[in-house]
Amino acid sequence: MATVLPSSISSYKLLHSSHDNLLTNPTSCIYPSSLTNARKRPVLCFSSKKRKPGFFDVILDYIEGGPKLRKWYGAPDLYADDGSNLEETDKSSEEDEVRDAVLVTDGDNEIGQTIILSLIIKRIRVKALVKDKRAAMESFGTYVESISGDPKDSSFLKKSLKGVRALICPNEGFLSKAESLKGVQHVVILSQLSVYRASSGVQAMMSSNARNLAEQDESTVIASGIPYTIVRTGVLTNDRGGKPGFSFEKGCTTNGSLSKEDAAFICIEALDVVPEKELVFEVVNGEENVLNWKDQFEKLKEQE
Repeated sequence: MATVLPSSISSYKLLHSSHDNLLTNPTSCIYPSSLTNARKRPVLCFSSKKRKPGFFDVILDYIEGGPKLRKWYGAPDLYADDGSNLEETDKSSEEDEVRDAVLVTDGDNEIGQTIILSLIIKRIRVKALVKDKRAAMESFGTYVESISGDPKDSSFLKKSLKGVRALICPNEGFLSKAESLKGVQHVVILSQLSVYRASSGVQAMMSSNARNLAEQDESTVIASGIPYTIVRTGVLTNDRGGKPGFSFEKGCTTNGSLSKEDAAFICIEALDVVPEKELVFEVVNGEENVLNWKDQFEKLKEQE
């Protein structure tokens, strides 16, 4: 059973080695392995009001060679103490707008955070909807433009989609609230609709709201005319990703499962392959090796 590795040499490895400790223990200290026999000086992993480097800033500074390469990753200078990163600006006109950002519609969700981290590693400009902007700032630093508000608010939605070329929806509920997705060129939805529909009894009652939102989201994106990819998964688990293979057989999601890390990884890979109209497929962990995801998506398209 082969492991699927992304094109980035560090992103997927980082997700497996750091996801649990780094996201769940943001106040923990980091001791770079290459320095353990030299100086064991802890690097603080939080941001204070004085704009000290945040947790993800420290991680990427270490991995990619230090603060001098931060701008190569699209992040501004951390140490300017003007608080400008928290200000929402709207200076450029729609005509001159460059759409190079990816909006993650839930930056508080565990899978959403994993997706954000992977996008940062790939040097993609990231915007994320969050409940607490300051908490997100402390977690992601200036690598992510965090936004808080209600998608039903047209002015907030317009601001959220400013400069956005693609959406990744790690859970249900955003699309059905959005009045317009003007300017968006691709939508990737991580969907558990197959699981919701297969549930019964008490479980069906508990998931009824999520099922309704998932169905509304899909109806919204289908009616929008925007190219979309729907990744239908089985039950999402906390197992380590990257080790098992996959199964794409129709109906596999009824009894199968997929690790959350693999789910996030597939969403990232789907982002780079924009279908002419749509791509909908089922996936769980299984035995099939995937060497090239672009080829795999083309194969799945032919099977629709």
